[in-house]
Amino acid sequence: MDSFRRGDMVFDVQDGGPPDGEPVVLLHGFPQDCTAFDRMAPALHAAGLRTLAPDQRGYSPGARPVGRAHYRIREAADDVVALLDAAAIDRAHVVGHDWGGAVAWALGAWHADRLLTMTSLSTPHPSAMQHAWLTTGQGVRSWYMGAFQLPFLPEAALLARGGAALRRALVRSGLPEATVDHYVERMREPDALSAALNWYRAIPWSARDRVGVVRVPTLHVWSTADPFLGRTATEASARFVDAPYRLEVLEGISHWIPELAAGEAAALVAAHVKTA
Repeated sequence: MDSFRRGDMVFDVQDGGPPDGEPVVLLHGFPQDCTAFDRMAPALHAAGLRTLAPDQRGYSPGARPVGRAHYRIREAADDVVALLDAAAIDRAHVVGHDWGGAVAWALGAWHADRLLTMTSLSTPHPSAMQHAWLTTGQGVRSWYMGAFQLPFLPEAALLARGGAALRRALVRSGLPEATVDHYVERMREPDALSAALNWYRAIPWSARDRVGVVRVPTLHVWSTADPFLGRTATEASARFVDAPYRLEVLEGISHWIPELAAGEAAALVAAHVKTA
């Protein structure tokens, strides 16, 4: 499949690997798209797994609803359920990075009946993250989340001079320039950056939908050079899993695990799904 529909929205999706392999849904974050997993997917396919990597809401041109409330985590989780329904898949493994990790945690709590396993790359459980904001330096690390709440100004600042500020920030955070160029060009599409930022602007709505205890086997992969997400919330995430749980720490890798540590991440995911 190369697309699926939910209501009047159409989502783009990359479907690869053996058609009869166990399905793995790959969920990207900001400001990525499904190509974030291009380096991981071949190793997962070699392990006999089928991958389904959608461009999430706001990133698929046919799925950019107007209004920030449409970008709450509850809606994004339901998008994944719609993908599984469209693909006639009863249960799947789910791997999420960044915002995709937040969606993966939510799916593990709200839709455990549709999941075989869950993996979060970088992102802690939302409840652990909220606590860390209030009690540690996580709030300082996440300063940009507050800045993104402003209307219009973040788009103007990030996209000025062909997206120079966005490009500079991504390069400084460790992404290769060719990857940065691709993501910046996607964000320069009409309304794309506003839709992507609406994930942040929907935090007040997402916070009302409590993500409870996850009840599927869970792998959490975090990297020590992540400038955005600290260790405290990462280690606290185990308290919100009532199932086999493992934390793997990648030394010296920045936030962008799917792009920068694709081989290690794919090997961890393949082992996780095979042993669950």
